[in-house]
Amino acid sequence: MTSRKNVKQPRTTYNSKTRSGTQYGIESDERYMDEGGTRLLLRPGTTEMAPHRGLEEDRWNVAILLFLYILQGIPLGLAGSLPLVLQAYKISYKQQAMLSFIFWPFSLKLLWAPIVDSVFISRFGRRKTWLIPTQYLIGTTMILLSWNVKSFLGEKGSNIEPNVLVLTVLFFLLNFLAATQDIAVDGWALTMLAKRNLGYASTCNSVGQTAGYFLGNVVFLAFESAEFCNAYIRSEPADEGLFTLTDFLFFWGLVFIICTTLVFILKHERSDQKEEESIEGVVGTYKQLYKIVKLVPVKQYILIALTIKIGFAATDSVTGLKLIEAGVPKERLAMLAVPLVPIQIILPWVIAKYTAGPKPLNVMLNAMPFRLLMGIVFMYIVNWTPSMKLESGEFPNSYYIVILLCYAFHQVTLYCMFVSIMAFHSKISDPLIGGTYITLLNTVANLGGNWPATVALWLIDFLTFRSCHGADAGYDCDTKEEKEVCLKAGGVCSIDLDGYYVESVICIIIGFIWYRLMAKKTRQLQYLDDSQWRLSVSTV
Repeated sequence: MTSRKNVKQPRTTYNSKTRSGTQYGIESDERYMDEGGTRLLLRPGTTEMAPHRGLEEDRWNVAILLFLYILQGIPLGLAGSLPLVLQAYKISYKQQAMLSFIFWPFSLKLLWAPIVDSVFISRFGRRKTWLIPTQYLIGTTMILLSWNVKSFLGEKGSNIEPNVLVLTVLFFLLNFLAATQDIAVDGWALTMLAKRNLGYASTCNSVGQTAGYFLGNVVFLAFESAEFCNAYIRSEPADEGLFTLTDFLFFWGLVFIICTTLVFILKHERSDQKEEESIEGVVGTYKQLYKIVKLVPVKQYILIALTIKIGFAATDSVTGLKLIEAGVPKERLAMLAVPLVPIQIILPWVIAKYTAGPKPLNVMLNAMPFRLLMGIVFMYIVNWTPSMKLESGEFPNSYYIVILLCYAFHQVTLYCMFVSIMAFHSKISDPLIGGTYITLLNTVANLGGNWPATVALWLIDFLTFRSCHGADAGYDCDTKEEKEVCLKAGGVCSIDLDGYYVESVICIIIGFIWYRLMAKKTRQLQYLDDSQWRLSVSTV
């Protein structure tokens, strides 16, 4: 089961000069009055009342933001589907580990976000300086990639193997550009929308990025699959799906270029003098980050955040790949995400009731043992899967129902931890520098999930033991060359001990040891006085 739940970065302009603690770092002089059930807006500096028009003046702006976030989700969804696609080409888990680096840019964007937010060409527009070139680069990269992706993927069942290094570099670049676009769009939302409608910015982000990811992942995997299209769409079977990866990349590359051109020509950026910031703001932001990291409680929390997800690494990053290796169609696994969407929407609201108090991490710590135990459940499912395969090569509906129920319970434990961590970040962040502070914490939390997943994938092959069976003499099967020798000798390479089970057990044990040693310390962080998490006024 592959889990790529990233902690959302806050809408922030990284303005070190604005320290009022108001929402989004922008002070608002708009005031409201309720009268007779109608909400009225008091015009700034007057007592004159005008009806609050809500979204009337921002309908097009919300639509533009929503579409920009949908575009952003497309390369993210494609990146999420790539490991599943390549698993069908039987690449090694070390290669999967290399490929996992494509998920890192969104976890590291804090490193260059202050630059994107502060360095710009005034005549061109603060946000369009980065948005327009970035989206053109995304579109161009997708089109160029569509011309060559078939050769990079190789051919199934042949000696032409996927060029995983090139695919990793190119999709890392796409996600780096998407992360940069995210920074620019997040910032533009602050001036594109009226101040009373700024709350819709995060809604556009979550809805748009989720929709884009769904298109790039679930829709792509379903309609790219010949088996899915032949079973549910076509009346006559064909050898390919409705479209290929080449078609999908080329189409969305064109969409990026056309839409970017329309935004460049038709959408003008509203300048906000309060938002103007010199290059000195970049240096100030990096200085603040350094000062935050030096705080003793922050150091302790960073250690916790970077190690707490080790226990889930094998379950979250390898289980889905193992199910595909056992014959479960990748598109059917992707489609399981559809019925889970309502759960993902409702859960945060339910869990938030229990994380709103002074001890939000209690929810995380209470859910952690259950999430660790789900690792044992998924080990059983992976071992059980081959026995459920029918003679036709398909799996019964009852099998998918069991998988869905296990995924649903896993989502509950995952979201309990996720919402708890987000609530704790909001609780401890210094309001004087809230944007910088909370973004740093979210970045550390994301890294705490990324590096164990990469290491877990890297170690699977090392922990797996194979031998040659059926040959006259004993042969090893550790390398590709040894496997070929075994096959030429009339033998078959078989797995004697699957590294997935070894690694899962090791991770679960580490997880419970972590829980035993660190749970008390983690709880104690909640009782620290707020002043211990704050920078002194003189150092801000």
